[in-house]
Amino acid sequence: MKKKHNFGTDTLKVMLTNTAPSVSNSVKADITEIAAGNGYPAGGLAITTVSAAQTSGVFKLVLADATFLASGGNFASARWAVVYNDSAANKELVSYFDYGSSFVLPDGEPLIVDFNDSLGFFTLV
Repeated sequence: MKKKHNFGTDTLKVMLTNTAPSVSNSVKADITEIAAGNGYPAGGLAITTVSAAQTSGVFKLVLADATFLASGGNFASARWAVVYNDSAANKELVSYFDYGSSFVLPDGEPLIVDFNDSLGFFTLV
C-alpha cells in the first residue's frame, strides 16, 4: 500500500470516459477522457482521502465523495468513472466502474461519485 501507490499520501483523481476501459489499460494515457468544459475539468477531480489505515493486518482506504457539477452547458456523454494516481510518474490506474449506460450531465446538475463511507473504497486483508 506504500509502493507504486501510497494510498496514505498520493493524490487520487477520478475522471470520466465514454470509452470502455480494458484489462490492458494501466495508465491514464490509455483512457480517452471526456472533453473538458462546462464544469468538467481536464484530468477530473482530486479525491480527498478520509483515512488510509491498517488495523490488525487489514488495510482500509476511505475516500470522500467527489462531485462534478455541469455549468454553462451539458457535460459530454460519459459512462465510466476512472480512478487514477495523479502522484505516480505514469499516473497509474487504480480502478474504474461502469454506470451501466452512457449519460449526459445536464447543465446545473451534479454527479456525485459515491465512495462507500462505511466499507471504504477498498479493504485489503
